Amino acid sequence: MANFYITTPIYYVNGDPHLGTAYAEINADAFARWHRLLGDQVRFVTGTDEHGLKIAQAAAEHGVTPQEWVDRTSERFRGAWGKLDISFDDFIRTTEPRHVSTVQEFLSEIYRRGYIYKDLYVGLYCISCEAYYQESELVDGKDCPVHGRPVTEMSEENYFFALSKFNDRLIEFYENNPGAITPETRLHEVLGFLRQGLTDISITRSSIDWGVSVPWDEQHVFYVWYDALINYLTAVGYGDGSGAFEQWWPSVHHLLGKDILRFHAVWWPAMCMAAGIDPPAHFLVTGWMLVNGEKMSKSLGNQIDPMAVASDLSSDALRYYLLRANGFGLDGDVSLESLYRVYNADLANDLGNLVSRVVALSIQKGGGRAPAVPEIGSDPLGAKPLLEGSIAAWNAFRPMDAIDHAMAIVRAGNSLLERAEPWRRPEGDAESLDALGRVREGLRLAAVLLSPAIPKASLEIFVRLGFGGAGELRWTAEAGGATLEKRPPLFPRAVAG
Repeated sequence: MANFYITTPIYYVNGDPHLGTAYAEINADAFARWHRLLGDQVRFVTGTDEHGLKIAQAAAEHGVTPQEWVDRTSERFRGAWGKLDISFDDFIRTTEPRHVSTVQEFLSEIYRRGYIYKDLYVGLYCISCEAYYQESELVDGKDCPVHGRPVTEMSEENYFFALSKFNDRLIEFYENNPGAITPETRLHEVLGFLRQGLTDISITRSSIDWGVSVPWDEQHVFYVWYDALINYLTAVGYGDGSGAFEQWWPSVHHLLGKDILRFHAVWWPAMCMAAGIDPPAHFLVTGWMLVNGEKMSKSLGNQIDPMAVASDLSSDALRYYLLRANGFGLDGDVSLESLYRVYNADLANDLGNLVSRVVALSIQKGGGRAPAVPEIGSDPLGAKPLLEGSIAAWNAFRPMDAIDHAMAIVRAGNSLLERAEPWRRPEGDAESLDALGRVREGLRLAAVLLSPAIPKASLEIFVRLGFGGAGELRWTAEAGGATLEKRPPLFPRAVAG
């Protein structure tokens, strides 16, 4: 049994959960579920980012304190993840006392080691990003590259982190650990950025007070990004003496969007090095979901509401589509039309219909009992190589490929039934029962492989086909005999509203 620690970004509470945040959660959840299935000890952490200028401004606009505002808005994320069956082990809020303590201890260690100093900062600042930019990074020299809005010149006395001192160490780390960033294109992006040279960065603010106070200078609070990144240590007990930190760190998988890659893959490992701990082992970088080639955004009016899809179809339908739509790490188009098309073709027609056929034919031709599963023999379903391919894909963080292999078992099951034609044969026919038993076991294996994507439906498949549970990740002969009964369609066909 191995340890598997996976995190998502913690989401800024000044907005609602949207398809992008749901996409990150669902991917991380699928990987966590897969490793639980393997028997690993899993720690899956998510949460909300609750400090910074935007939060203070939003609270003032609504006539409440910042704490009241984040208490209200954070709950929206926790509730949304419950509706999408996100199986997190810990939900971090950056206003929690345990996190404040971790931030102060971690950054104080960096200060004690001489990597934080005080100076005057003048820079170009994006309020939406809560980040400073160099003029060369801006669009047309004036607009934020992420939000497309003009930046503001700000000047204040701050504490700085000596990021430049870690330029060579970071390059060496990534050159020695080429698998540290998935996909590889993002590794090249980070190395390209590092080879341009790093400059020191401001890590505190004196102009606002909604943040974690600097323990050696309470006139300052830590800049929101430095506060937020440290949640990954809070979740494993950094500095609390419990031994959890030594158990889980640095073998962590940080799942994040490509738009926050620089913060995670440059700033964060440098901070870890400065504090005397190893940098995180792995960054899983997602692409963007596009609509007609454009990034999904509220301002463009091209968003898909994940909660509406989960209500109209099911959480499994949304999860399956997002994991299946694009290769992990790639940008790709999504739409409600393609979601419904994939749902009807894969889940309603292929998977759901095959489960119903096996149950109905077993009732007709097998006396209402689940047919026995024979030894794999010649493997007419091709289950063994497809099973191995799906396992390898899940282990390599390729959910689309893992799902493709699982669904190939389902399609092979449909083909085997078409060849065997049990509906044309008499009750109790040995060849019919052999085919039904093979397809039944193929469906069990497919359901196990699909369970990180469609956890509710997978459990229902085990029940409908008379299995006591998920069983093993290998072909398993079984005597059968469980009583089967017809039930409503597992995935009713649907039409987009």
